[in-house]
Amino acid sequence: MTEDEEFQMLELEMQRKQGGYAHPIKTLTPDEQEAIDERNALIRHNILTANAKLAANDKQVGGDHYKKMGVQTWDVVGTWPIEQQIGYYRGNALKYIMRMGAKDQSEQEIGKGIHYLEKLLEVFKESR
Repeated sequence: MTEDEEFQMLELEMQRKQGGYAHPIKTLTPDEQEAIDERNALIRHNILTANAKLAANDKQVGGDHYKKMGVQTWDVVGTWPIEQQIGYYRGNALKYIMRMGAKDQSEQEIGKGIHYLEKLLEVFKESR
């Protein structure tokens, strides 16, 4: 299967899931659907792997509103005494895990909690 054919299949599947079709409907075979599902899983895996390699300050879960600021919240927190920094990151990780599914999607809340834990680990390692 060529990249163009694969892209067309992905586009059709996305449109089918959204309830609109820009092209004639093509029924996917189980093998085609499996290929699409495997490709989507690989894409998700690659995104997660790439994010895991970034420093906590270089990524943001759930939007880019903090990344657009000239001075980010974490920059300010970084000026506090180390005990206060650790408490801030621990508390925010707990907040996101505790409210899982109550505000945003559970996956996003877990991701935010993990993001704060990653920052906590970085700060903890730097303080030793």
